Amino acid sequence: MMTVTQDLSFITLITNASIIVQIVMALLLGVSLLSWNYIFRKRFAIRSAREQTDQFERQFWSGGNLHDLYKSIEHRRGDGGALERIFGAGMSEFHKNRSNVLSTDVVATLDGARRAMRAAYQREMDALDLHVAFLASVGSVAPYVGLFGTVWGIMNAFRGLANVQQATLAVVAPGIAEALVATAIGLFAAIPALVAYNSCTHDIDRLAIRFESFVEEFSNILQRQGR
Repeated sequence: MMTVTQDLSFITLITNASIIVQIVMALLLGVSLLSWNYIFRKRFAIRSAREQTDQFERQFWSGGNLHDLYKSIEHRRGDGGALERIFGAGMSEFHKNRSNVLSTDVVATLDGARRAMRAAYQREMDALDLHVAFLASVGSVAPYVGLFGTVWGIMNAFRGLANVQQATLAVVAPGIAEALVATAIGLFAAIPALVAYNSCTHDIDRLAIRFESFVEEFSNILQRQGR
């Protein structure tokens, strides 16, 4: 019966791998740590944006005076959340146009408020989308980088057989195991990043729909006030 006496622990496989495979492993581990950092930061940011949006919508639709609401958020200097900043941008532009004695065109006043809200909306979406593309890249590229390390390691393992008179499992197993670790690390980096990308994209899209709906509804309110 054949036995393999080599130490095939995970750490040993990494330290005994060729320099190219070790570089690939180090790169994948670094990318994995960076992606986990972005995953946690993005989840906290999305959860905070969702909670702040819920809070502002309750205030907005509570039936209070919109001018009083605008005055209250001015003191917070935009710290209340994305939807609050969108509202503040629209209300500020609306007041500026209404206070301009030379501006008597109601349509131009409403268009200015809408453009200000769309610009604020785009800034908020850019902030929410930050680093999401990186997670998508890790999810799609990391397995191939790990596969490159595996292929390179297996090539070295088979090249080493040229100096061995008899190829046995004890001779081949360590080299192949070292190479397969690169694929395992690549999958370890890719799977969480891909899952997080899909989840973040779904949540951001839902927030975007809520923001766009608010812009349309608030524009209708301003239109009624501008008459």
